Amino acid sequence: MSDPEWDSKRPERFSDVLVRPVMVAVAIAGTVIEWPMSRIPYPGWALPLFLLTSLAAVATALPWTRLSARRQVALMSVFMGSAALVLPMIHTTTAGALFPFVAAAAAGEKLSSRRAALAIVILGGITATVAAQVIGRLDPTASQWSWWAPLTVILPVWIGFSNRYRQDALRNAQRAVEQERRAAEQDRRAAESEAREAALIERGRIAREIHDVLGHSLSGIALQLDMADALQESGREAEANAAVRRARALAVDSIGETRRAVHALREDSQPLPDTLRHMAATFAADCDITGAERPLPPDATHTLVRVAQEALTNAAKHAPGAPVSLRLVYAAGHTTLTVTNGPATHAGGHADGTGMGLAGMRERVALLGGVLRAGPEPGSGWTVEVEIPA
Repeated sequence: MSDPEWDSKRPERFSDVLVRPVMVAVAIAGTVIEWPMSRIPYPGWALPLFLLTSLAAVATALPWTRLSARRQVALMSVFMGSAALVLPMIHTTTAGALFPFVAAAAAGEKLSSRRAALAIVILGGITATVAAQVIGRLDPTASQWSWWAPLTVILPVWIGFSNRYRQDALRNAQRAVEQERRAAEQDRRAAESEAREAALIERGRIAREIHDVLGHSLSGIALQLDMADALQESGREAEANAAVRRARALAVDSIGETRRAVHALREDSQPLPDTLRHMAATFAADCDITGAERPLPPDATHTLVRVAQEALTNAAKHAPGAPVSLRLVYAAGHTTLTVTNGPATHAGGHADGTGMGLAGMRERVALLGGVLRAGPEPGSGWTVEVEIPA
């Protein structure tokens, strides 16, 4: 399969590297070969002009990257002028007649100033015509073109203009392709950077979830097992067995909390109102949702679920048997979640919660630009309220 970028450069390479040098080589070699077999008027003048024209032709066939604009105009003027002057003397060699035509095409293609190219070529055409008339009068036996024929050396300048326009278009297209390639590369790198950043954020969130869910529970399990060992060594078997049972209860609760955390991390988890209703039913709490329900950002949804889970767990742990209510309010510009529990009605209760704690809840809410308030209620109750701008 061909390379489109190489294909776009190929016509310009063919024009610059092959066509003009080949034509210059043909003109020089053909003139040298035909010179002895042709009648050259005024060979003493023709030979120096031919050598000068040949040198200028070779110079204009080479790249001009190091020549200033003024030197380019000067070199092209020498090429066109010497080719126009020598034309009436060496046109009988056939190949020598190519010089002014090649010079006109080169002027149109290589000079950056179109006005300068036209001036050089027109003056060259006039010079060739005048020189032909002068040679014809000085040597009537010399073969000459019709008076108008030397003027035709002007015409190839339009071929040169056309080639230059085509080359400029190709270069512009190549620059556009290169710019698009660089832009695509920058976009790809930016996308990769964003993906890495998102992955790091997601990893941090998952790590925080695992820490919140398991950290405190595992610490509690280790503490209960250490207590059981100490009680067993002192001969208090019943209390040691109770400590082991508490450790088991902590492990069971930790498994349940982990499952709920994994469920909350899944992309296809239920909408926030359904999740809160299910959670309230699990903890035997009243659930009230007011306002026009709307989808919230994933981080906001997950934080509200975790706050509700922690508040309900704490209520079951510290106020067993107390009435608990959960209220979600969708308001303009913000969403408010409130969990309230009354005083405990009997002893006992659930094992430790997620380990998230008030500090962890405040940290999560603050990251979203929200506010968390928690404190006692009259009658030994407790309220946790969080407001998130979402």
